[in-house]
Amino acid sequence: MAARAALRRRYWASVPARLRLLRAVTVLLAAALAVLLTVAGFAVLGAWSSVADRDAPRTTSAADLDLALNDMDAQAANILLSNGDAGKGRLQTPYTKAVGYYGDARREIGHDLRTLAVAAQGSRADEQTVESLTDDFAEYQELIGRALENDGHSGGKAAALADYRRATDLLRTRLLPAASTLVSSNNAAFDAEYASARSTLDTQLAAVLALGALLLAVLGALQWYLTRRFRRILNPGVLAATVCTLLAVILGSQMLSASATHLRVARHDAFDSVVALSRARAIAYDANADESRYLLDPQRRAQYEASFLAKSQELYGLKDATLSTYNAELDTTWQAYRTDHRDLRFTGEFRRELDNITFPGERAAAEQTVETYAVYQRDDRKVRALLAAGKEREAAEFCMGWDPDTSNAHFGEWMAALDRVAGINRAHFTSSVGEGRSAVDGLLPWAAGLSVAAALLCMVGLRPRLAEFA
Repeated sequence: MAARAALRRRYWASVPARLRLLRAVTVLLAAALAVLLTVAGFAVLGAWSSVADRDAPRTTSAADLDLALNDMDAQAANILLSNGDAGKGRLQTPYTKAVGYYGDARREIGHDLRTLAVAAQGSRADEQTVESLTDDFAEYQELIGRALENDGHSGGKAAALADYRRATDLLRTRLLPAASTLVSSNNAAFDAEYASARSTLDTQLAAVLALGALLLAVLGALQWYLTRRFRRILNPGVLAATVCTLLAVILGSQMLSASATHLRVARHDAFDSVVALSRARAIAYDANADESRYLLDPQRRAQYEASFLAKSQELYGLKDATLSTYNAELDTTWQAYRTDHRDLRFTGEFRRELDNITFPGERAAAEQTVETYAVYQRDDRKVRALLAAGKEREAAEFCMGWDPDTSNAHFGEWMAALDRVAGINRAHFTSSVGEGRSAVDGLLPWAAGLSVAAALLCMVGLRPRLAEFA
Protein backbone atom coordinates (compact mmCIF):
# COMPACT_ATOMS: atom_id res chain seq x y z
CA MET A 1 0.00 0.00 0.00
CA ALA A 2 2.85 2.34 0.83
CA ALA A 3 4.51 1.68 -2.53
CA ARG A 4 1.25 2.32 -4.35
CA ALA A 5 0.73 5.59 -2.52
CA ALA A 6 4.28 6.66 -3.33
CA LEU A 7 3.75 5.83 -6.96
CA ARG A 8 0.50 7.79 -6.98
CA ARG A 9 2.18 10.82 -5.47
CA ARG A 10 4.99 10.63 -8.00
CA TYR A 11 2.84 10.43 -11.12
CA TRP A 12 -0.34 12.27 -10.16
CA ALA A 13 -0.34 14.06 -6.82
CA SER A 14 1.82 17.01 -7.86
CA VAL A 15 0.89 19.57 -10.52
CA PRO A 16 3.99 18.87 -12.69
CA ALA A 17 3.27 15.16 -12.52
CA ARG A 18 -0.31 15.70 -13.66
CA LEU A 19 0.81 17.94 -16.51
CA ARG A 20 3.45 15.45 -17.63
CA LEU A 21 0.94 12.61 -17.52
CA LEU A 22 -1.64 14.54 -19.52
CA ARG A 23 1.06 15.58 -21.98
CA ALA A 24 2.20 11.98 -22.41
CA VAL A 25 -1.36 10.74 -22.97
CA THR A 26 -2.02 13.53 -25.46
CA VAL A 27 1.20 12.89 -27.41
CA LEU A 28 0.60 9.13 -27.49
CA LEU A 29 -2.98 9.56 -28.69
CA ALA A 30 -1.94 12.11 -31.34
CA ALA A 31 0.85 9.80 -32.53
CA ALA A 32 -1.58 6.87 -32.61
CA LEU A 33 -4.01 8.95 -34.69
CA ALA A 34 -1.23 9.87 -37.13
CA VAL A 35 -0.17 6.24 -37.43
CA LEU A 36 -3.75 5.06 -37.88
CA LEU A 37 -4.41 7.62 -40.62
CA THR A 38 -1.16 6.73 -42.38
CA VAL A 39 -1.83 2.99 -42.24
CA ALA A 40 -5.42 3.52 -43.41
CA GLY A 41 -4.30 5.77 -46.27
CA PHE A 42 -1.72 3.31 -47.56
CA ALA A 43 -4.23 0.47 -47.21
CA VAL A 44 -6.70 2.42 -49.38
CA LEU A 45 -4.01 3.07 -51.99
CA GLY A 46 -3.21 -0.65 -51.95
CA ALA A 47 -6.90 -1.44 -52.47
CA TRP A 48 -7.05 0.94 -55.44
CA SER A 49 -3.98 -0.69 -56.94
CA SER A 50 -5.61 -4.11 -56.59
CA VAL A 51 -8.85 -2.85 -58.15
CA ALA A 52 -7.29 -1.00 -61.08
CA ASP A 53 -4.24 -3.15 -61.80
CA ARG A 54 -5.39 -6.67 -60.95
CA ASP A 55 -9.05 -7.34 -60.14
CA ALA A 56 -10.71 -5.41 -62.98
CA PRO A 57 -8.19 -6.33 -65.73
CA ARG A 58 -8.30 -10.05 -65.04
CA THR A 59 -12.11 -10.03 -65.02
CA THR A 60 -12.30 -8.14 -68.31
CA SER A 61 -9.58 -10.38 -69.80
CA ALA A 62 -11.69 -13.44 -69.00
CA ALA A 63 -14.73 -11.76 -70.62
CA ASP A 64 -12.62 -10.77 -73.64
CA LEU A 65 -11.44 -14.37 -73.97
CA ASP A 66 -15.05 -15.58 -74.00
CA LEU A 67 -15.88 -13.07 -76.74
CA ALA A 68 -12.77 -13.80 -78.83
CA LEU A 69 -13.43 -17.56 -78.75
CA ASN A 70 -16.95 -16.98 -80.06
CA ASP A 71 -15.69 -14.52 -82.66
CA MET A 72 -12.98 -16.87 -83.90
CA ASP A 73 -15.46 -19.71 -84.32
CA ALA A 74 -17.95 -17.41 -86.06
CA GLN A 75 -15.29 -16.19 -88.49
CA ALA A 76 -14.19 -19.77 -89.20
CA ALA A 77 -17.79 -20.59 -90.10
CA ASN A 78 -17.97 -17.46 -92.26
CA ILE A 79 -14.77 -18.45 -94.10
CA LEU A 80 -16.16 -21.90 -94.85
CA LEU A 81 -19.54 -20.47 -95.81
CA SER A 82 -18.22 -17.75 -98.11
CA ASN A 83 -15.36 -19.66 -99.80
CA GLY A 84 -17.53 -21.53 -102.29
CA ASP A 85 -15.87 -24.64 -103.74
CA ALA A 86 -12.14 -24.06 -103.13
CA GLY A 87 -12.62 -20.40 -104.05
CA LYS A 88 -15.02 -20.90 -106.95
CA GLY A 89 -18.16 -18.85 -106.35
CA ARG A 90 -16.50 -17.14 -103.38
CA LEU A 91 -18.25 -14.19 -101.72
CA GLN A 92 -15.16 -12.04 -101.86
CA THR A 93 -15.87 -9.26 -99.34
CA PRO A 94 -17.34 -11.55 -96.65
CA TYR A 95 -14.45 -13.99 -97.16
CA THR A 96 -11.75 -11.31 -96.91
CA LYS A 97 -13.36 -9.75 -93.84
CA ALA A 98 -13.76 -13.14 -92.15
CA VAL A 99 -10.11 -14.07 -92.72
CA GLY A 100 -8.98 -10.77 -91.19
CA TYR A 101 -11.25 -11.00 -88.16
CA TYR A 102 -10.31 -14.66 -87.66
CA GLY A 103 -6.64 -13.68 -87.32
CA ASP A 104 -7.50 -10.81 -84.96
CA ALA A 105 -9.54 -13.11 -82.71
CA ARG A 106 -6.80 -15.75 -82.60
CA ARG A 107 -4.20 -13.17 -81.54
CA GLU A 108 -6.58 -11.75 -78.91
CA ILE A 109 -7.10 -15.22 -77.44
CA GLY A 110 -3.35 -15.75 -77.14
CA HIS A 111 -2.96 -12.40 -75.37
CA ASP A 112 -5.88 -13.09 -73.00
CA LEU A 113 -4.56 -16.55 -72.10
CA ARG A 114 -1.17 -15.09 -71.19
CA THR A 115 -2.81 -12.38 -69.07
CA LEU A 116 -5.03 -14.89 -67.29
CA ALA A 117 -2.12 -17.25 -66.66
CA VAL A 118 -0.37 -14.48 -64.73
CA ALA A 119 -3.58 -13.46 -62.93
CA ALA A 120 -4.30 -17.07 -61.92
CA GLN A 121 -1.09 -17.43 -59.91
CA GLY A 122 -1.97 -18.26 -56.33
CA SER A 123 -5.32 -19.87 -57.20
CA ARG A 124 -4.82 -23.53 -58.04
CA ALA A 125 -8.34 -23.87 -59.46
CA ASP A 126 -7.83 -20.93 -61.83
CA GLU A 127 -4.35 -22.15 -62.78
CA GLN A 128 -5.78 -25.53 -63.77
CA THR A 129 -8.59 -23.87 -65.72
CA VAL A 130 -6.13 -21.71 -67.69
CA GLU A 131 -3.86 -24.71 -68.35
CA SER A 132 -6.83 -26.73 -69.59
CA LEU A 133 -7.98 -23.81 -71.74
CA THR A 134 -4.54 -23.46 -73.30
CA ASP A 135 -4.36 -27.17 -74.18
CA ASP A 136 -7.92 -27.27 -75.51
CA PHE A 137 -7.34 -24.13 -77.57
CA ALA A 138 -4.31 -25.74 -79.21
CA GLU A 139 -6.50 -28.72 -80.16
CA TYR A 140 -9.24 -26.39 -81.38
CA GLN A 141 -6.81 -24.49 -83.60
CA GLU A 142 -5.58 -27.75 -85.09
CA LEU A 143 -9.13 -28.81 -85.97
CA ILE A 144 -10.01 -25.42 -87.47
CA GLY A 145 -6.73 -25.38 -89.40
CA ARG A 146 -7.54 -28.80 -90.84
CA ALA A 147 -11.05 -27.64 -91.76
CA LEU A 148 -9.73 -24.59 -93.58
CA GLU A 149 -7.12 -26.68 -95.36
CA ASN A 150 -9.73 -29.21 -96.53
CA ASP A 151 -11.98 -26.38 -97.66
CA GLY A 152 -9.18 -25.15 -99.89
CA HIS A 153 -9.37 -28.37 -101.93
CA SER A 154 -11.97 -28.85 -104.63
CA GLY A 155 -14.76 -31.04 -103.27
CA GLY A 156 -13.35 -30.79 -99.74
CA LYS A 157 -16.42 -29.11 -98.21
CA ALA A 158 -17.71 -32.29 -96.53
CA ALA A 159 -14.38 -33.06 -94.86
CA ALA A 160 -14.03 -29.43 -93.82
CA LEU A 161 -17.50 -29.47 -92.28
CA ALA A 162 -16.70 -32.64 -90.32
CA ASP A 163 -13.58 -31.01 -88.85
CA TYR A 164 -15.47 -27.82 -88.09
CA ARG A 165 -18.15 -29.77 -86.24
CA ARG A 166 -15.52 -31.36 -84.02
CA ALA A 167 -13.96 -27.96 -83.40
CA THR A 168 -17.20 -26.19 -82.53
CA ASP A 169 -18.23 -29.11 -80.29
CA LEU A 170 -14.91 -28.71 -78.44
CA LEU A 171 -15.58 -25.00 -78.17
CA ARG A 172 -19.05 -25.48 -76.71
CA THR A 173 -18.31 -28.34 -74.33
CA ARG A 174 -14.92 -27.29 -72.96
CA LEU A 175 -13.56 -23.92 -74.06
CA LEU A 176 -16.59 -21.70 -73.51
CA PRO A 177 -17.60 -23.25 -70.14
CA ALA A 178 -14.02 -22.82 -68.92
CA ALA A 179 -13.91 -19.21 -70.09
CA SER A 180 -17.26 -18.53 -68.41
CA THR A 181 -15.93 -20.11 -65.21
CA LEU A 182 -12.97 -17.73 -65.28
CA VAL A 183 -15.27 -14.72 -65.73
CA SER A 184 -17.34 -15.79 -62.71
CA SER A 185 -14.30 -16.74 -60.64
CA ASN A 186 -12.42 -13.49 -61.27
CA ASN A 187 -15.53 -11.39 -60.78
CA ALA A 188 -16.26 -13.18 -57.50
CA ALA A 189 -12.67 -12.59 -56.38
CA PHE A 190 -13.07 -8.91 -57.22
CA ASP A 191 -16.32 -8.78 -55.24
CA ALA A 192 -14.64 -10.44 -52.25
CA GLU A 193 -11.77 -7.92 -52.39
CA TYR A 194 -14.31 -5.11 -52.57
CA ALA A 195 -16.27 -6.41 -49.58
CA SER A 196 -13.06 -6.78 -47.58
CA ALA A 197 -11.89 -3.28 -48.50
CA ARG A 198 -15.26 -1.73 -47.61
CA SER A 199 -15.30 -3.53 -44.26
CA THR A 200 -11.77 -2.36 -43.52
CA LEU A 201 -12.67 1.22 -44.45
CA ASP A 202 -15.71 1.16 -42.15
CA THR A 203 -13.59 -0.18 -39.29
CA GLN A 204 -10.84 2.37 -39.87
CA LEU A 205 -13.34 5.23 -40.04
CA ALA A 206 -14.89 4.15 -36.73
CA ALA A 207 -11.40 3.89 -35.18
CA VAL A 208 -10.41 7.37 -36.42
CA LEU A 209 -13.59 8.87 -35.01
CA ALA A 210 -13.20 7.08 -31.67
CA LEU A 211 -9.51 7.90 -31.31
CA GLY A 212 -10.11 11.48 -32.40
CA ALA A 213 -12.94 11.89 -29.90
CA LEU A 214 -10.75 10.49 -27.12
CA LEU A 215 -7.88 12.82 -28.02
CA LEU A 216 -10.22 15.82 -28.11
CA ALA A 217 -11.61 14.81 -24.71
CA VAL A 218 -8.08 14.60 -23.25
CA LEU A 219 -7.17 17.98 -24.76
CA GLY A 220 -10.38 19.42 -23.32
CA ALA A 221 -9.54 18.01 -19.91
CA LEU A 222 -6.03 19.43 -20.16
CA GLN A 223 -7.35 22.84 -21.11
CA TRP A 224 -9.82 22.74 -18.24
CA TYR A 225 -7.09 21.77 -15.77
CA LEU A 226 -4.77 24.53 -16.98
CA THR A 227 -7.57 27.10 -16.72
CA ARG A 228 -8.53 25.94 -13.24
CA ARG A 229 -4.99 25.54 -11.88
CA PHE A 230 -3.24 28.56 -13.45
CA ARG A 231 -6.29 30.81 -13.65
CA ARG A 232 -5.81 31.56 -17.35
CA ILE A 233 -8.67 31.44 -19.81
CA LEU A 234 -6.95 29.42 -22.56
CA ASN A 235 -3.58 27.88 -23.30
CA PRO A 236 -2.68 28.89 -26.90
CA GLY A 237 -0.63 25.75 -27.58
CA VAL A 238 -3.32 23.37 -26.33
CA LEU A 239 -5.99 25.35 -28.16
CA ALA A 240 -3.99 25.08 -31.42
CA ALA A 241 -3.47 21.36 -30.78
CA THR A 242 -7.23 20.97 -30.33
CA VAL A 243 -7.91 22.75 -33.63
CA CYS A 244 -5.29 20.60 -35.40
CA THR A 245 -6.82 17.44 -33.96
CA LEU A 246 -10.31 18.44 -35.02
CA LEU A 247 -9.09 19.19 -38.55
CA ALA A 248 -7.14 15.92 -38.69
CA VAL A 249 -10.22 13.94 -37.71
CA ILE A 250 -12.40 15.79 -40.23
CA LEU A 251 -9.90 15.37 -43.07
CA GLY A 252 -9.16 11.74 -42.17
CA SER A 253 -12.85 10.91 -42.00
CA GLN A 254 -13.41 12.67 -45.31
CA MET A 255 -10.56 10.67 -46.86
CA LEU A 256 -11.97 7.34 -45.71
CA SER A 257 -15.63 8.10 -46.46
CA ALA A 258 -14.75 9.49 -49.92
CA SER A 259 -12.68 6.38 -50.62
CA ALA A 260 -15.61 4.16 -49.64
CA THR A 261 -17.94 6.13 -51.93
CA HIS A 262 -15.57 6.02 -54.90
CA LEU A 263 -14.96 2.32 -54.32
CA ARG A 264 -18.70 1.61 -54.38
CA VAL A 265 -19.15 3.62 -57.58
CA ALA A 266 -16.21 1.87 -59.23
CA ARG A 267 -17.26 -1.64 -58.25
CA HIS A 268 -21.06 -1.65 -58.34
CA ASP A 269 -22.26 1.39 -60.26
CA ALA A 270 -19.67 1.08 -63.03
CA PHE A 271 -18.01 -2.34 -63.08
CA ASP A 272 -21.16 -4.41 -62.54
CA SER A 273 -22.42 -2.89 -65.78
CA VAL A 274 -19.07 -3.48 -67.50
CA VAL A 275 -19.29 -7.18 -66.62
CA ALA A 276 -22.93 -7.47 -67.72
CA LEU A 277 -22.17 -5.71 -71.01
CA SER A 278 -19.04 -7.81 -71.59
CA ARG A 279 -21.12 -10.94 -71.12
CA ALA A 280 -23.77 -9.52 -73.44
CA ARG A 281 -21.15 -8.88 -76.10
CA ALA A 282 -19.77 -12.43 -75.86
CA ILE A 283 -23.29 -13.87 -76.05
CA ALA A 284 -24.02 -11.64 -79.05
CA TYR A 285 -21.01 -12.95 -80.93
CA ASP A 286 -22.02 -16.51 -80.09
CA ALA A 287 -25.55 -15.88 -81.36
CA ASN A 288 -24.15 -14.32 -84.52
CA ALA A 289 -21.97 -17.40 -84.97
CA ASP A 290 -25.07 -19.61 -84.63
CA GLU A 291 -26.52 -17.85 -87.68
CA SER A 292 -23.45 -18.74 -89.75
CA ARG A 293 -23.41 -22.29 -88.40
CA TYR A 294 -27.11 -22.59 -89.24
CA LEU A 295 -26.39 -21.71 -92.88
CA LEU A 296 -23.23 -23.81 -93.05
CA ASP A 297 -24.47 -27.11 -91.58
CA PRO A 298 -27.93 -28.28 -92.78
CA GLN A 299 -27.87 -31.36 -90.53
CA ARG A 300 -27.58 -29.27 -87.38
CA ARG A 301 -29.96 -26.46 -88.25
CA ALA A 302 -32.47 -27.37 -85.55
CA GLN A 303 -29.67 -27.40 -82.96
CA TYR A 304 -28.26 -24.03 -84.03
CA GLU A 305 -31.72 -22.45 -84.26
CA ALA A 306 -32.45 -23.54 -80.68
CA SER A 307 -29.04 -22.25 -79.61
CA PHE A 308 -29.70 -18.86 -81.24
CA LEU A 309 -33.00 -18.56 -79.36
CA ALA A 310 -31.30 -19.51 -76.10
CA LYS A 311 -28.70 -16.79 -76.60
CA SER A 312 -31.45 -14.29 -77.40
CA GLN A 313 -33.17 -15.21 -74.15
CA GLU A 314 -29.93 -14.65 -72.24
CA LEU A 315 -29.76 -11.16 -73.67
CA TYR A 316 -33.43 -10.16 -73.60
CA GLY A 317 -35.42 -12.89 -71.89
CA LEU A 318 -39.10 -13.35 -72.73
CA LYS A 319 -41.07 -16.03 -70.95
CA ASP A 320 -42.22 -18.91 -73.20
CA ALA A 321 -41.21 -17.06 -76.39
CA THR A 322 -40.38 -19.07 -79.49
CA LEU A 323 -38.40 -17.90 -82.47
CA SER A 324 -41.63 -17.16 -84.34
CA THR A 325 -43.13 -15.12 -81.45
CA TYR A 326 -39.96 -13.57 -80.05
CA ASN A 327 -39.87 -10.41 -82.18
CA ALA A 328 -43.49 -9.48 -81.56
CA GLU A 329 -43.08 -9.98 -77.81
CA LEU A 330 -39.83 -7.99 -77.87
CA ASP A 331 -41.61 -5.06 -79.54
CA THR A 332 -44.53 -5.22 -77.09
CA THR A 333 -42.44 -5.43 -73.92
CA TRP A 334 -39.99 -2.80 -75.12
CA GLN A 335 -42.77 -0.36 -75.93
CA ALA A 336 -44.19 -0.97 -72.44
CA TYR A 337 -40.78 -0.15 -70.97
CA ARG A 338 -40.39 3.01 -73.06
CA THR A 339 -43.81 4.16 -71.81
CA ASP A 340 -42.96 3.40 -68.18
CA HIS A 341 -39.37 2.60 -67.14
CA ARG A 342 -40.72 0.65 -64.19
CA ASP A 343 -42.52 -1.76 -66.52
CA LEU A 344 -39.80 -4.36 -67.03
CA ARG A 345 -41.32 -7.54 -68.48
CA PHE A 346 -38.04 -9.01 -69.67
CA THR A 347 -34.93 -10.51 -68.07
CA GLY A 348 -31.33 -11.10 -69.16
CA GLU A 349 -28.18 -9.03 -69.50
CA PHE A 350 -30.01 -6.01 -70.94
CA ARG A 351 -32.32 -6.00 -67.93
CA ARG A 352 -29.29 -6.25 -65.64
CA GLU A 353 -27.85 -3.12 -67.25
CA LEU A 354 -31.15 -1.22 -67.20
CA ASP A 355 -31.51 -2.02 -63.49
CA ASN A 356 -28.12 -0.39 -62.85
CA ILE A 357 -28.48 2.92 -64.69
CA THR A 358 -26.33 5.43 -62.80
CA PHE A 359 -24.49 7.87 -65.03
CA PRO A 360 -25.57 10.72 -67.34
CA GLY A 361 -26.30 9.48 -70.84
CA GLU A 362 -26.24 5.81 -69.79
CA ARG A 363 -29.97 5.17 -70.10
CA ALA A 364 -30.21 6.63 -73.61
CA ALA A 365 -27.20 4.59 -74.73
CA ALA A 366 -28.59 1.40 -73.16
CA GLU A 367 -31.96 1.93 -74.82
CA GLN A 368 -30.26 2.48 -78.18
CA THR A 369 -28.47 -0.84 -77.69
CA VAL A 370 -31.76 -2.70 -77.25
CA GLU A 371 -33.27 -0.96 -80.27
CA THR A 372 -30.35 -1.93 -82.53
CA TYR A 373 -30.62 -5.44 -81.11
CA ALA A 374 -34.29 -5.54 -82.23
CA VAL A 375 -33.20 -4.62 -85.77
CA TYR A 376 -30.67 -7.46 -85.76
CA GLN A 377 -33.35 -9.89 -84.59
CA ARG A 378 -35.57 -8.91 -87.52
CA ASP A 379 -32.63 -9.51 -89.86
CA ASP A 380 -32.23 -13.01 -88.46
CA ARG A 381 -35.79 -13.92 -89.41
CA LYS A 382 -35.12 -12.61 -92.92
CA VAL A 383 -32.07 -14.90 -93.21
CA ARG A 384 -34.16 -17.90 -92.19
CA ALA A 385 -36.99 -16.90 -94.55
CA LEU A 386 -34.58 -16.64 -97.49
CA LEU A 387 -33.14 -20.04 -96.70
CA ALA A 388 -36.60 -21.58 -96.38
CA ALA A 389 -37.42 -20.17 -99.82
CA GLY A 390 -34.42 -21.99 -101.28
CA LYS A 391 -32.36 -18.82 -101.72
CA GLU A 392 -29.22 -20.05 -99.97
CA ARG A 393 -26.75 -17.70 -101.62
CA GLU A 394 -28.97 -14.67 -101.00
CA ALA A 395 -29.34 -15.75 -97.37
CA ALA A 396 -25.54 -16.05 -97.01
CA GLU A 397 -24.95 -12.70 -98.71
CA PHE A 398 -27.47 -10.95 -96.47
CA CYS A 399 -26.14 -12.69 -93.35
CA MET A 400 -22.43 -11.99 -93.97
CA GLY A 401 -22.55 -8.93 -96.22
CA TRP A 402 -21.12 -5.57 -95.22
CA ASP A 403 -23.28 -3.36 -97.38
CA PRO A 404 -25.72 -1.01 -95.59
CA ASP A 405 -28.91 -2.69 -94.38
CA THR A 406 -27.39 -6.17 -94.31
CA SER A 407 -27.33 -8.30 -91.17
CA ASN A 408 -23.60 -7.85 -90.53
CA ALA A 409 -23.90 -4.08 -90.91
CA HIS A 410 -26.75 -4.01 -88.38
CA PHE A 411 -24.80 -6.33 -86.09
CA GLY A 412 -21.93 -3.82 -86.22
CA GLU A 413 -24.31 -1.00 -85.29
CA TRP A 414 -25.60 -3.07 -82.38
CA MET A 415 -22.04 -3.74 -81.13
CA ALA A 416 -21.15 -0.05 -81.53
CA ALA A 417 -24.18 0.91 -79.41
CA LEU A 418 -23.25 -1.67 -76.80
CA ASP A 419 -19.68 -0.38 -76.76
CA ARG A 420 -20.95 3.16 -76.09
CA VAL A 421 -22.77 1.98 -72.96
CA ALA A 422 -19.73 0.01 -71.83
CA GLY A 423 -17.55 3.04 -72.57
CA ILE A 424 -19.63 5.25 -70.28
CA ASN A 425 -19.24 2.77 -67.44
CA ARG A 426 -15.54 2.17 -68.10
CA ALA A 427 -14.92 5.92 -68.09
CA HIS A 428 -16.66 6.31 -64.73
CA PHE A 429 -14.79 3.30 -63.35
CA THR A 430 -11.50 4.93 -64.39
CA SER A 431 -12.52 8.34 -63.01
CA SER A 432 -13.64 6.77 -59.69
CA VAL A 433 -10.28 5.05 -59.35
CA GLY A 434 -8.49 8.31 -60.10
CA GLU A 435 -10.66 10.33 -57.71
CA GLY A 436 -10.26 7.70 -54.99
CA ARG A 437 -6.49 7.82 -55.27
CA SER A 438 -6.53 11.63 -55.40
CA ALA A 439 -8.61 11.79 -52.22
CA VAL A 440 -5.91 9.85 -50.36
CA ASP A 441 -3.00 11.69 -51.97
CA GLY A 442 -4.59 15.07 -51.24
CA LEU A 443 -5.93 14.51 -47.71
CA LEU A 444 -3.59 11.98 -46.08
CA PRO A 445 -0.53 14.28 -45.74
CA TRP A 446 -2.68 17.00 -44.17
CA ALA A 447 -4.54 14.67 -41.81
CA ALA A 448 -1.42 12.85 -40.61
CA GLY A 449 0.61 16.08 -40.49
CA LEU A 450 -2.02 17.84 -38.39
CA SER A 451 -2.01 14.93 -35.93
CA VAL A 452 1.76 15.24 -35.52
CA ALA A 453 1.38 19.02 -35.22
CA ALA A 454 -1.17 18.52 -32.41
CA ALA A 455 1.38 16.53 -30.43
CA LEU A 456 4.11 19.12 -30.96
CA LEU A 457 1.82 22.07 -30.14
CA CYS A 458 0.70 20.39 -26.93
CA MET A 459 4.32 19.94 -25.87
CA VAL A 460 5.17 23.53 -26.76
CA GLY A 461 2.07 24.86 -24.99
CA LEU A 462 2.89 23.03 -21.74
CA ARG A 463 6.58 23.90 -21.65
CA PRO A 464 6.12 27.35 -20.00
CA ARG A 465 3.83 25.89 -17.34
CA LEU A 466 6.25 23.08 -16.51
CA ALA A 467 9.12 25.57 -16.46
CA GLU A 468 7.42 27.32 -13.55
CA PHE A 469 8.17 24.24 -11.44
CA ALA A 470 11.75 23.78 -12.50
